[in-house]
Amino acid sequence: MKQLIQLAKADIGESLRARWFLVYAIVFGGVMVGLFVSGLTESRIMGFTGLSRLLVTYLQITMAILPIFMLITTVRSVVGDREAGVFEYILALPVGIGAWYWGKLAGRFLVVFLPVFGAMVAAVIYGLIQGVAIPWFQVLFYTGLLASLAWCFLGIGMLISTLSRSTDVAQGAAFMTWLFLLLFLDLILLGAMIQEGLPAESAVAIALLNPLQAFRTASMLLFDPQLVLLGPSAYVILDNFGYRGYLAWAMSYPILIGLGSAGLGFWVFKRGDYS
Repeated sequence: MKQLIQLAKADIGESLRARWFLVYAIVFGGVMVGLFVSGLTESRIMGFTGLSRLLVTYLQITMAILPIFMLITTVRSVVGDREAGVFEYILALPVGIGAWYWGKLAGRFLVVFLPVFGAMVAAVIYGLIQGVAIPWFQVLFYTGLLASLAWCFLGIGMLISTLSRSTDVAQGAAFMTWLFLLLFLDLILLGAMIQEGLPAESAVAIALLNPLQAFRTASMLLFDPQLVLLGPSAYVILDNFGYRGYLAWAMSYPILIGLGSAGLGFWVFKRGDYS
């Protein structure tokens, strides 16, 4: 455990010195500042005012930005160190492979999630200063939802990094994974429904296997408990999961994907030519 913590601190220090972290922090800070300036906290939509509207907008934007940043920065972890010849140096030290792998994963999660969490804290502070009502349950749930999404794509990124043989291949695979989950899956489902007459329940079930879709629907559910924006799909989701059941699913499912992907990546890593 001591080695894991030390290696996590080392990865955090290395990431904080990298240019990508500065750009990443500026992006999320700029998004939150832009939402403040736009006056969303004073708007009224479907009866919701204050931070509720701002938070759901922030989550929709984050859904597109966070996964690709997490993937692009994480896929360089293993394959990048192999290309740089870092493994020979690390393995010469009294450091276990497991401590190195999981320490790097923990450090990267903290670094990437910090700006996201900081933006949420800034929103709460802004709301307190403005004297608007703070939806504490939404704030806490949205923070946990963002953490689960970050962990999901962190695990996927580590798996891609262990399977790839070069940094270019890893980055290309990361981008295609993000693009497929963000765009192509909905198009594939739409085509299958039109051509094969796929039942609505099956289409919704397949859609919810996409962690991005599960995240997006859960962010809407707190803002719109009846999921009016989803149309008939809302009946399938609420009838099968229920309100609290779906919130629990949306929180736990991405975490399980991240853990499974990271665990598979570690298994591949141990069986590879790294030692």
